Amino acid sequence: MTPYVIAICHEKGGVAKTTTTLNLAAGLGELGSKALMIDLDPQANLTHSVGLDVEDPEFSIAGVLLGEIDVEATVVQTGLSGLDMIPSGAGLFKAGRELYRFPEYEFRLRNILAEPHISHYGVVVLDCPPSLGSLTFNALTAADLLIIPTQCEYFSIQALKDMFDAVNMIRERTNPGLVYRLLVTMFDGRGSFHTRMLEQLQSYFKEGLLQTRIGFDTKLRESQLAGQPVMIHAPQSRGAQQYRQLAEELNTYVSTKSQIQAA
Repeated sequence: MTPYVIAICHEKGGVAKTTTTLNLAAGLGELGSKALMIDLDPQANLTHSVGLDVEDPEFSIAGVLLGEIDVEATVVQTGLSGLDMIPSGAGLFKAGRELYRFPEYEFRLRNILAEPHISHYGVVVLDCPPSLGSLTFNALTAADLLIIPTQCEYFSIQALKDMFDAVNMIRERTNPGLVYRLLVTMFDGRGSFHTRMLEQLQSYFKEGLLQTRIGFDTKLRESQLAGQPVMIHAPQSRGAQQYRQLAEELNTYVSTKSQIQAA
């Protein structure tokens, strides 16, 4: 069995992409899924967020994508129950440029995730860079589900057009079964603006919008400094509850899809 692959991606930065990757994976781990995170962002924020060193590029996803090292050698235990990761590294930016020289370069990550050493994971969560290049195209080609975190802000919503153009291209070229869902992050319900924007998103995207919303919570920022998912750093916080809700929503969705595929 191959794991279910979830890519977290938005071309716009600052939309809680890495925060969502870490806390969703941790939440799925709490529900009993053995999860693997892969940091595909050269900025390595996800790798930093669990306290890993990113100075040595040899044992990062960069070396795996370029065929220089086996994937088994790069998997790192995070110290969190049921949660492993493959870190980013100093060579990932260069790897993103060199990938284009490989035939069918978009399939490099998909083929890696089909290897036996990855088969015991229930889910793989990919943290993508805020750009539409070779690394992101690899992630979208490998993914069963794309989650697009977005704020209820004008520029974040405007940037969705490029994301949907990328989704359509990937569906046509490499991954016709790619499904997407929008996740509202950094939601502020105290005023009317975010509420009005949310209503527009709900009206337009309908089932394409996840029911869970992630609000502002200082505990989320504190957990980043602590190098822990928020459900460990502040288990009773609003952020922890919301990411647990997201994990439960997606766990139900993935379980349903798996049952349909097995029928």
